[in-house]
Amino acid sequence: MTPPPSGTPAHPSYPPPLTSQERGLASVVAPQPPTAAARPAQPRWARPALLALLLVTAALYLWSLSASGYANQFYSAAVQAGSESWKAFFFGSSDAANSITVDKPPAALWPMALSVRLFGLGSWAILVPEALMGVATVGVLYGAVRRRFGAGAGLLAGGALAVTPVAALMFRFNNPDALLCLLMVCAIAAVLRALDDGRTKWLLLAGVCFGLGFLTKTLQAWLILPALAVVYVCCAPVALRRRFGQLLLAGLAIVVSGGWWVALVELWPASSRPYIGGSQHNSFLELTFGYNGFGRITGNETGSVGGGGGGRPGGGGGGGWGETGITRLFSSDMGGQISWLLPAAVILLVAGVWVLWRARRATAAEQAGQRAEFLVWGGALLTTFATFSFMSGIFHQYYNIALAPYIAALVGMGAALLWRRGGRGASLVLAATVAVTAGWSYVLLDRSPEWLPWLRWTVSGVGLVAAVGLLLPVRAGASVRDGEPAGDGKPGRDGDPARAGAPAGAGAPLRGGRRVAVLAAGLGVVTALAGPLAYTLDTVNTPKSGSIITAGPSVRGGMGGPSGGFPGGRPPGMWRGNNGGTAGGAPGGGQGAQGGQGAGGPQGNNQATRQGNGQAGNQPGNRGRLPGQAAGRQGTGRPGFPGAAGGPGGLGERGAGRMGGMGGLLNGSKVSAKAKTLLEKDAGDYTWAAAAIGSQNAASYQLATQKPVMAIGGFNGSDPSPTLAQFKAQVADGKIHYFIAGGRGGPGGGQGGSSKITSWVTKTFKKVTVGSATFYDLTRKA
Repeated sequence: MTPPPSGTPAHPSYPPPLTSQERGLASVVAPQPPTAAARPAQPRWARPALLALLLVTAALYLWSLSASGYANQFYSAAVQAGSESWKAFFFGSSDAANSITVDKPPAALWPMALSVRLFGLGSWAILVPEALMGVATVGVLYGAVRRRFGAGAGLLAGGALAVTPVAALMFRFNNPDALLCLLMVCAIAAVLRALDDGRTKWLLLAGVCFGLGFLTKTLQAWLILPALAVVYVCCAPVALRRRFGQLLLAGLAIVVSGGWWVALVELWPASSRPYIGGSQHNSFLELTFGYNGFGRITGNETGSVGGGGGGRPGGGGGGGWGETGITRLFSSDMGGQISWLLPAAVILLVAGVWVLWRARRATAAEQAGQRAEFLVWGGALLTTFATFSFMSGIFHQYYNIALAPYIAALVGMGAALLWRRGGRGASLVLAATVAVTAGWSYVLLDRSPEWLPWLRWTVSGVGLVAAVGLLLPVRAGASVRDGEPAGDGKPGRDGDPARAGAPAGAGAPLRGGRRVAVLAAGLGVVTALAGPLAYTLDTVNTPKSGSIITAGPSVRGGMGGPSGGFPGGRPPGMWRGNNGGTAGGAPGGGQGAQGGQGAGGPQGNNQATRQGNGQAGNQPGNRGRLPGQAAGRQGTGRPGFPGAAGGPGGLGERGAGRMGGMGGLLNGSKVSAKAKTLLEKDAGDYTWAAAAIGSQNAASYQLATQKPVMAIGGFNGSDPSPTLAQFKAQVADGKIHYFIAGGRGGPGGGQGGSSKITSWVTKTFKKVTVGSATFYDLTRKA
């Protein structure tokens, strides 16, 4: 046979025909692993660019990190306890004497507790592990996307994740969400490798990640499991029977890696372990499937801070956690946290799947692999989006970090695929994506009209120019019919498998239009990332503390809920403050409001330069602002609940010895030097230096003294631990020195055991006042 003349494209290597066992669901073309010969080397700039991305991400997440202090003191106290006691480390106890656990499994606490053991208790020791998790997540996401879509796509995905506001928020905070996000990205990366070569070891690794995710935030880690399993069954490059066997082994890995701890806790005698916080019957399984599980979906959460009231299908209720429905994540409270690139991700997901589904046989193997990746990331996105949109139970803005890597991956993959493909259709989709992103960015920025007012106009203007530039017929790829990537099947010049199948010159700008095309694409990226980057820079420059926090500046028209202090909705015209509260000047929100100073910043005061104060509304230059709103930033004082410290309707002053938000439910109190000295005196003679209602109240004193402080009733003050009889016995045995007055549970809490204990203590023991704080000496009768 005569060899083809020089320059003639070689015949493509077709994937082998399917066997009879591989037919059925496998009829959708299974991806073939890129061979060593076919996989192109990285371009020279790839590694330096990745290193730069990781260094910038690290600098961003570490910047002014200690300004947030102990961040969420609820978890910081458990970290301190775990650094003192291995038993507390294992169970995730709130104190080293092991009275009660936090209301989550302990995996997220372990890295921080080990850091504190090594470096001592402090803000950096607690928060640096979280920041490093963020850098690792960006790196893993880059690697997962780069494998089939090239270094450019990986960099775009990693950069988009790094500047997502809610990601920057939570990778600088000590809630479990940072570790969960890292584990989910690692799990997806492992599944993608399994889809490449069909090896069982990758599915086992994914199973371990899901198991550890369960030990981080229980069932939320398994939200994306069904979508990933379906994609693997349909697309894996092995026999169908083997696929199901591999998935069973992966399920076993999940059970082993996540179930060992659960089994030990459930089998451990209840009398010799701490009470399981968040449960009503001292059971981790109850916590998993109730308060932290299906209760979050239905709103039926016994002991909750105030969820309840199941949502109406199609966008009805949501209790005190805002309206449910498909627009929930685009609302005022949620939109600026996560939705900047959400429309773009959906558009590019649909376009990518459509383009790759029409792939010709000549490039079916590679493009089937790309299609599988779109299905994996897209399935994870849609599953999580649907759950968050319609769940009726507790839902905070920062939960949206779970969506951030899925959105970023789809944006990077889709943009790279369409850009390198070329053609009129691809250009239209890219232009439409840029235009929609610019328009939505304008809407989000317009919700904070006095914060960087020039930015929304700049973003919309630059986005329009970029969209028009992408529509110009300057690309040679426009001559190729949409959906037909003809060519020689060889990798592109940039070392990117996404360019395979493009003919010489196809998909690359013509010489006369190259600069215009590249400039338009660059402006499109700037348009997409300018808004979230501005929000992220605002976030890293603002101290964050307490139980409910948000990224970015204040916005108008928030949905309310406990984050704003008004279950069920915020009064018209009230603005959401930066830490999730409402603007100063609302009842209980500013200095002039009943109840004293609002709770903002790490020390619980409203700073005029950053968060406003109650007097700012009438000062020169504050025209048009709400009372209590300073120039450049709205205050974060929040209306309180009856019975909170500071008087009716107010949160109370977070000064020395006073309770924080909702009577200390959302924020702990600031401990004075005198109060600290009082609790430290003779603390070694007692199991607990003190006891307080609610975990946040107890955490403040525990972190100040580094002595065990019992959290009566757990986080909400509503858990039945200890009972009045148990507390009386512990006092009689001389195990508790002081009772800290003033705490209470949230709505639905503060009743039963907690209130009975408070009543008994105040009637029985001697009152001790230190500054504005009140204690009861449990060793001295009244």
